[in-house]
Amino acid sequence: MNASSLRTAVLAGTAFAALASAPALAEPGFDLTIGGDAYFQGAYIRQQQDDGLRSREFANRYRLVVTPSATADNGLTYGARLRIVAGNGDPTVSTRDIENDRAFLFANGAFGTVQAGVINGLSDEYGIIGPNVEGVAGSPDSNGILFLNGSTTFAALPLAATSLRTLIAYDTGTKLVYITPSVGGLSVAVSYMPRSGDFNTSVNRRKTDALGDALSFRDVVEAGAAFLTEVGDFTVEGSAFYANGKAVRQTDGVANQSFEDLNSVHVGANVGYGPVKVGASYAYSGDSGYADGLAQTRAQQNWIFGAQYTAGPLLFAANYLRALGNDGATMTTPSKADIWQGGVTWTVAPGFTTGLEYDYVRSTLQAGGPGGGDLNDRAHILMLDTRLAF
Repeated sequence: MNASSLRTAVLAGTAFAALASAPALAEPGFDLTIGGDAYFQGAYIRQQQDDGLRSREFANRYRLVVTPSATADNGLTYGARLRIVAGNGDPTVSTRDIENDRAFLFANGAFGTVQAGVINGLSDEYGIIGPNVEGVAGSPDSNGILFLNGSTTFAALPLAATSLRTLIAYDTGTKLVYITPSVGGLSVAVSYMPRSGDFNTSVNRRKTDALGDALSFRDVVEAGAAFLTEVGDFTVEGSAFYANGKAVRQTDGVANQSFEDLNSVHVGANVGYGPVKVGASYAYSGDSGYADGLAQTRAQQNWIFGAQYTAGPLLFAANYLRALGNDGATMTTPSKADIWQGGVTWTVAPGFTTGLEYDYVRSTLQAGGPGGGDLNDRAHILMLDTRLAF
């Protein structure tokens, strides 16, 4: 989500903490807003490392957003938001379970916005990754490369190929968030998450995990700012965020495994003029999350460059992503990926789009091939992406 979305979120934000600072003078009725989005994607895939794999696949997701809210006589807006998801975004899991990836309270007033509950990280919500965001065919956030799942290539991709902003900004663990009012188009924000992967009513105060558990971070703080200005047909927007946290040590009572702490930064900017917009972003997470004592490490980072052009109901997009780091599956072996994308999105009717996207993926896993050589892959993905937003 970009900086303009930040101003929208400030009007529809989150959390009970601010209610005490601005007591309501009346008890108005609540308005109930229901919205959401859905997509269906179909892809044709050709790649070198495709033994035992089909070349055609489908994927879909449906999200429903429910927001009760009210405004008091003193101008305080408060409420809660729930987003229910059918489809958890993980291509390795086939499930019909329904889950929530948002469940938070909010309050908004002259003091800014406070949010509290299950919500994604600040840079995931407001960090700019170039002009091509999710929903645009040709976006690095379009999920096209998820169709590589099942191949050795997908597990070998660096985490920075799919985690595009600060390293765990996608984590929706319970948080407390504060966003300042916008001043001259600039808003500043900070969040605190006691522990990653800890949601809803879960209470997990442990400082250590069992040996072999999934990696977690504790006491995660993310802070940053987003900016937007418009002068005539020109628009300039930018964002910068930094996340820090302690890695949770693992033990079985005898053996111990420690990990590198979280230190991750993301910056991005877009410039637009009329129907044209160009932008770029950079994320750096270094050795964050790597097990101590690894023989080989490659600093986690990515560069994104994108451009788009709008002509009536058509939006043309092009994008390049370079990702470096250790492999996302084991985080033990250096890998890299270069991803070129292009697409066109057609707005069929308000809230209804369909797009055609082409992705070319070139990847290398160091010493991951037979005989100890590098495991190289070249993949072509042609994807039809149809979406509804309401």
